[in-house]
Amino acid sequence: MARVDQRILAVDTWFVRLTRWAPLLTVLLLVVPVMVGVAGVTAPAFGWLPALGGESLSLAPWVALWHTPGLGEMITMSLSTGLISTAVALVIVILFLGAFADSAAFVWLKRLLSPLLAVPHAAAAIGLAFLLAPSGLAMRLVSPGLSGQQVPPDYLFPGDPHGIALIAGLVVKEVPFLLLMSLAALPQCQAHHRRHLALSLGYSPVTAFLKGVLPSLYPLIRLPVYAVIAFASSNVDVAMILGPSTPPPLAVSVVRWLGDPDLSMRFMASAAALTQLAVTLLALGIWWCIEHAIRLLATPCLTDGQRHLGQRLGVVLGGGLTWLSAGLLCASLLGLVLWSLAAYWPFPASWPTPLTLANWRAALPGLLPAAGTALALAVAATLLSTILVVGCLESESLHQRSMGKGATLVLYLPLLVPPVAFLYGLVQLQAQLFLMPGFVLVVVGHSLFVLPYVFLSLAESYRRLDPRWSQVAASLGKSHASIFLRVRLPLLLAPMATAMAVGLAVSIGQYLPTLLLGAGRLTTLTTEAVSLASGGDRRLTAIYALAQLALPAIGFALAIGLPRLLHRRRRALLT
Repeated sequence: MARVDQRILAVDTWFVRLTRWAPLLTVLLLVVPVMVGVAGVTAPAFGWLPALGGESLSLAPWVALWHTPGLGEMITMSLSTGLISTAVALVIVILFLGAFADSAAFVWLKRLLSPLLAVPHAAAAIGLAFLLAPSGLAMRLVSPGLSGQQVPPDYLFPGDPHGIALIAGLVVKEVPFLLLMSLAALPQCQAHHRRHLALSLGYSPVTAFLKGVLPSLYPLIRLPVYAVIAFASSNVDVAMILGPSTPPPLAVSVVRWLGDPDLSMRFMASAAALTQLAVTLLALGIWWCIEHAIRLLATPCLTDGQRHLGQRLGVVLGGGLTWLSAGLLCASLLGLVLWSLAAYWPFPASWPTPLTLANWRAALPGLLPAAGTALALAVAATLLSTILVVGCLESESLHQRSMGKGATLVLYLPLLVPPVAFLYGLVQLQAQLFLMPGFVLVVVGHSLFVLPYVFLSLAESYRRLDPRWSQVAASLGKSHASIFLRVRLPLLLAPMATAMAVGLAVSIGQYLPTLLLGAGRLTTLTTEAVSLASGGDRRLTAIYALAQLALPAIGFALAIGLPRLLHRRRRALLT
């Protein structure tokens, strides 16, 4: 009996230590790599890289960058696509929430949210390219009957010089994320009570949301919006698939210069990486100015007494654009399925004949190893992130102290700093410390991006858990570890499984950390899909994009099914 008590005490001591150290370890994981990475890319940007002969500070890399043809267009493309796609996605989410809150459409979209989030960015971009290209599925469905086209029309998609394809691809993936962040924030601002109070005063649904809910909702989702701007203005994989190539967005050029066989290009690439950081900061600054301008201009509208402002327009745009985004994503996936099964599919045939599994059988020898590597990286990064997140949240619960604004900013730091601005610096540090690129470093790199999403997915459910359950268990003499394992964990199993599924999807979709920190030695579904997207074999590209989608889909299916299976006799735990 004494041995059992000692084991229980040891487990409890280990658990308390974990909750005590988890916040510090989380801060170190999120801050140190970013800061070290930015410092590591700053030195070569000013000519200091002794390994390549740079032994004195110089502005030569900046002069070379300044004389690069098309630099202005690269910066403009990155800036405009980041701001426009974020603005469009945010407007869609706001109008949809205002027009369809508590409706059947709202319930259906909440059910579709997890599948939409499970689609990796690269897979969505490839599917959109296959759908809207001149010879894509959309044009095939209207040809030749409605369009009169016997050959593919002459328009450029993807890769149009104005970045319309890139903006469309970003919006399709940004809408589900912003909607998820808004749904998590609505209870915090008492949106239900505010909306119903405004409705009782005669305001239309859209006006009630815009005047009664949005002013208190937006401050809660400001950091997620900033993260979307940073991602959209510095994205690499979606930009490589859908963006223009002459010249490409700045982040794509940085990656290409970093991989140039001429090692002297590393100096100019470092300067370009810092320029990308400046472009992202400029985009955030412009958005901040827009926020304040809208606040000043909208303040009189909040008190003018108009009760039906933009109701019809909100319903049409909010519903139409939201379902258009979801429809484009679903149609893109259908196009991927058809291309992966197509033996022969000439234009303008709307259906491939015959359908065959031969493409999949031919791709399996390369597909399975890439899927195995991607899954192993995702599981490791998700487990590490979940342990740290649970430790942080449990520390909050034990000490009755929630995160401050500084901690929240730290949480978003890897999402706000462009990856190209610090990952190359980590590669430089890795080389100087003689660390071999490989699995462990890539897992740490993935965790930088997985951990914030796991935290955002789990924090609200964790904090809203009724503390009286733990108090009752403590009054019965249970230890902290026992309370967590036998009370809190069963109650939080469903949201924790969903958060891990989100982390799995985020990790599988990581392209740049895998490419740079793995030095090209780790082949995953995402790296292969992005590489194949620039080739001419649509069948093989579709297969890798679907396989990339399948792993997160399996993760979400397990997140939904396992709690129902384990709690099949405890239905109240599933609500």
